[in-house]
Parts: sequence; structure tokens; C-alpha cells
Amino acid sequence: MTDDENKAVRSLTDIAQSIYDQIDSGRIPKMTLPLRTKGNIRFDPKHGVFKYGKATGARSAKKVNGALMLLRTMYVLEFIEDMIATSKSSTLREMYYISEGWEKAKFSSQDESNLLAEDLEIVTSCMREDLKLRAEENGASIIGDIDITEMDRKGRLKRINCRDDVGDSGYGIPNNVEKEKVQLLSTNAKFVIAIETGGMFDRLVENGFDEDFNAILVHLKGQPARATRRIIKRLNEELKLPVVVFTDGDPWSFRIFASVAYGAIKTAHISEYLATPTAEFVGITASDITNYKLPTDKLTDMDVRALNAELKDPRFADEYWRGEIETMLKLNKKAEQQALAKYGLDFVTDKYLPEKLTNMGVLR
Repeated sequence: MTDDENKAVRSLTDIAQSIYDQIDSGRIPKMTLPLRTKGNIRFDPKHGVFKYGKATGARSAKKVNGALMLLRTMYVLEFIEDMIATSKSSTLREMYYISEGWEKAKFSSQDESNLLAEDLEIVTSCMREDLKLRAEENGASIIGDIDITEMDRKGRLKRINCRDDVGDSGYGIPNNVEKEKVQLLSTNAKFVIAIETGGMFDRLVENGFDEDFNAILVHLKGQPARATRRIIKRLNEELKLPVVVFTDGDPWSFRIFASVAYGAIKTAHISEYLATPTAEFVGITASDITNYKLPTDKLTDMDVRALNAELKDPRFADEYWRGEIETMLKLNKKAEQQALAKYGLDFVTDKYLPEKLTNMGVLR
């Protein structure tokens, strides 16, 4: 076993022992967990990310639902220990279906099993990957002049250049991007640009943006998977590469940026492992809609509610974001990345990004 796997087993055993000791002493067993709400999110100045605060709640066997969740927890602990012992892993979806054989302990929905997996991360301070649990989807793609090694299925390290040794779709980011699986060796790149949509990622690849501007392109694939956020953080910390995030101009895309830079509420317990606090937003901004006279769509009622919620979100508390959100509400408009094609297929790589990145100090 690796050190992380040994730590996971010890932590899982401690949970089971705690529940057993409570029952053995005649107490009603319970687990204490941080409250996963916006009201319990605080800024961690040490890591520059948002994390859960000190407010907690208890999952107690006083009620039937609580007792069932503790029972499910015991089954999951055994399931994870068996996977670690046999060097297996499971998707969250597979764990949900495996619970069908647990009789009264089976999950009523996958949301329920997903939340329990997150609870175990919080209680054990172990990453989900250490618990041998993984999401159904992989991370997205990388294209750029960076040499890495990846451990293959037979335990051999394979060296890959993420520009010269891959096709147009790039290097596919695996579920586990920790150092024992993926090593970042060297790069000539000057910065990382994380791109929301596949269409814009393909545009930058086709136009040779990575070569012309010494950039590493990362396709976020919409709301980015944990592996995608983790590899971006590693590129930033280990290779000292600045990170910029390029998304559509709407409230949901603003949240994509926030999840990369500051973390998301559901993963606030591991924000320091996933978030890149120095990441900057390059666009599409509300100001771009006016400055570049971009084609737009009208904000929906849901968009307006989301923007108003972001005005209260601590991740958007600074003057820059408040100004952009208020401008979007005033314009009552949103725009996609592809709206830049109004000026031709090369405009985004020849003018828009070079101008904005130069003004940000990323390009010199």
C-alpha cells in the first residue's frame, strides 16, 4: 500500500471504531460533519481559497434516516477497505449499484451515495482518489509544449509531450493526476489558458495559439472535473505558470471561473488541493459585450437570479466582479465565446486574446 492508502485505511478504521465504541457504551451513535452551506463558507488566507467554517451538524441514529445513513457508512467503509486491499477502484455510479446487494443499507439515489463519499473525504481528510472512488467522467484535454510521464496500466512510466505526441484532441487528463500517476517534467510554455467550450478549444488549437504564444491549452469541458482543476493547480504551483480562464460571458461561466480559482461549495473541504487562487479571468466579460459590440442573447429570469446571487457570493466580492456583474444586469445581455467569430475565425487569436493578455501582463 502507498502512504496515502495506509492513511485512508487508518482513518476508515477510526470511524468504524468510534461508532462501535459509542454503541458499546450505550450511547446513540453519531458522526459530526461540517455544514456544507454558503453560510458556512469562509476565506482561508493561508491558502487563498474558500473553505468550510466551524459550524457543524450531526448525523445521528436517533432518527431512522440517520440510522440508515450510519449503516450505509459502515458498508461503504468495508467496501473501500476491500478495494484498497485488492488494488481495485470504483466509479461513484458503480458504488451506488453495488449497494443494491446491501439490503436495508442500499442507497435510495446516487445523490445520496455521492454525498456520503464527500462526507468521508471530509471526515478522513483523504482525497476521494485515496479512497479508490472516482467520478464517471474523466478530466478534459491538454495541448501544449509540456513533457510529462504517466503511469500506464502495467505500472510503467510513459513519457509524453502534450503537443508533439498527441492528436488534435490533446492529452486526455486521467481521473488521478497525483504525482504517483502523472509527473510534470518540463515546459517551455509561459502560461496556461483554461478554456470552457470545446469549440473555442478547437479554434485555438487549429489557429496554433499554443505555439505562437507559448501557451498550454486546457479544455475545461464546461464545469471542470476535479482532475482538471487539480492538474491546473499543479501546473501553476510546480511549474510556476500563470493561469487565465477563458469562458462564455454569463453567470454560469463566471461560476466556472470561481470553481477554478477559489473552489466550489461541494468541494470546499479540499479547495487547497483543487483551487488556483492566482488564476485570472480573461473573458468573456460584460464589458467585452460593449467594447467589442458582440452578438448577444437576453438574460433569462434564471440568469438574473444567478447574477444577483453572485453579488452575495464571497467569491465575487471584489470591486472587479461586482462591476462586471452589475454591468451585465444593466445590459440585460450575455454572450458566448463564439460571438467573437463575428470578426472572423482568426480574431480571437490574432487580436482579442493578445490584447487582453498583454493588458493583464501575461504577455509582454
